[in-house]
Amino acid sequence: MENLMSYLIAFFLISIVIIKLVYKHNRNAPPSPFSLPVIGHLHLLKPPLYQTLQTLSLQYGPVLSLKFGSRSCIVISSSSAVEECFTKNDIIFANRPHTMAGDILTYNLNAPAWAPYGHLWRNLRRIVSIEIFSQNSLQKSSIVRQEEVYSLVRRLFKVSNREPQKVDCRYVFSLLMFNVIMRMVNDKQCVGEEAAGTDMGNKHLKDMKETFFANLGMNICDFIPVLRWIGFKGLEKRMMKLHRKREGFFGPLIEEIKRKNQTNSLNTATVKDMGKKRTLIEALSSLHKSEPEFYSDDVMKSIILMMFAAGTETTATTMEWAMALLLNHPEVLQKLKAEIDEKVGHERLLNDSDLSKLPYLRSVINETLRLYPPTPLLSPHFSAEDCTVGGYKIPRGTMLLANAWAVHRDPKLWEEPDKFKPGRFDEINGDQRDHAFKFIPFGTGRRQCPGAGLALRINSLAMGALIQCFNWERVEKEIMVDMNLDPGFVLAKAKPLEAVCSPRHGMSNILAQL
Repeated sequence: MENLMSYLIAFFLISIVIIKLVYKHNRNAPPSPFSLPVIGHLHLLKPPLYQTLQTLSLQYGPVLSLKFGSRSCIVISSSSAVEECFTKNDIIFANRPHTMAGDILTYNLNAPAWAPYGHLWRNLRRIVSIEIFSQNSLQKSSIVRQEEVYSLVRRLFKVSNREPQKVDCRYVFSLLMFNVIMRMVNDKQCVGEEAAGTDMGNKHLKDMKETFFANLGMNICDFIPVLRWIGFKGLEKRMMKLHRKREGFFGPLIEEIKRKNQTNSLNTATVKDMGKKRTLIEALSSLHKSEPEFYSDDVMKSIILMMFAAGTETTATTMEWAMALLLNHPEVLQKLKAEIDEKVGHERLLNDSDLSKLPYLRSVINETLRLYPPTPLLSPHFSAEDCTVGGYKIPRGTMLLANAWAVHRDPKLWEEPDKFKPGRFDEINGDQRDHAFKFIPFGTGRRQCPGAGLALRINSLAMGALIQCFNWERVEKEIMVDMNLDPGFVLAKAKPLEAVCSPRHGMSNILAQL
């Protein structure tokens, strides 16, 4: 009995020492809810994740410490914390956490969004910025965006000219974006105009979406590694299958790049002199020829992957939300029509050069992005060394999640944050730079999305042309879209938005000539 008491006393004393040591070690850590052994705070997470994290942040503060299985994480939900992480600590948080999806789907971490911070990332960033997203490149590729938007307008006019037609907005926006990106990559449509709406065309579009719009985020196996070892729910097998499917798509494109090099069919100087935008395939062909050691097959595949994975469904989803918001707020729709009628008129179709003259259109797009950012939780970051955020000590190896949803709906930053009020952007002409760190739909800091300019242009051009050319009405009299539905990936599971479309008076002659 005495031995048992001695063991108990020893256990009690050791426990006290351990607790004190842990407390001392973590006394400068951010506040945190009670966690469970092994799983940490995973039991608290419920979909949608960004709203769950917002609720926890309201309770514990804008810098929140969580434990996801074996991983330590901080969640930031205030503009000041976002600014501190992506200015003072921007280099420290410039890396991405190691994930199963990163291992399998990013071509040895050669994808620009997931490449480790350093020489490789800087080179990838440089090439996509110059060849795809620079102002000069965006200007040269405007003809592609314009032609595809006009193609969409033409198809809608054909089906709605005789009588108003119900339109599946999710389908037409997805089709538009896949055609735009495919033409930027290889100057070929994903689904031609004649095939659009047919069983074959629908099947091909669905297949493309399943191939490229896969979540590269983290899953339970990243937090509890033993689950990956036992093949939990076949997650790794499904990723491997998806990777092989992508390989089947990329193979012919890479062969085309190499074939162009061998035949010297591309005269780069002539193309530039003509002012014609090179396709991504042409640009990669030229780069591969000059620097074959760096522009390996994996690097070229990763850049093409970025265009489809980051530039298609995210943008199409924003268009769907914008249309839903306009249908639910007819007074905003009428004001937008009036601006387009005044600045562009009915004698021609809106084009890329008109966008700078339509500040309210940009405000509508920005307000849509504020309420429904394509990625409500920004892509995770990873601390390379110890740092301080909000006065708290953040150790090396901590994952960082920035909750854009919470920042965009913070009543301290936005008046009536849950309401759709494009006018809040009017006084700054919709320029997001004047809303730094409180308006972050494309992220911020050195790893923010380089495609923001392209996304804003195609969103504005498509929505502007559709409002200029057609009247849009709800399918039902009541509000048909629950504006509390989840954006981004979750919206893909919701019922597609449908709207009734008919040509506007005075536009029929222009539309008939397309």
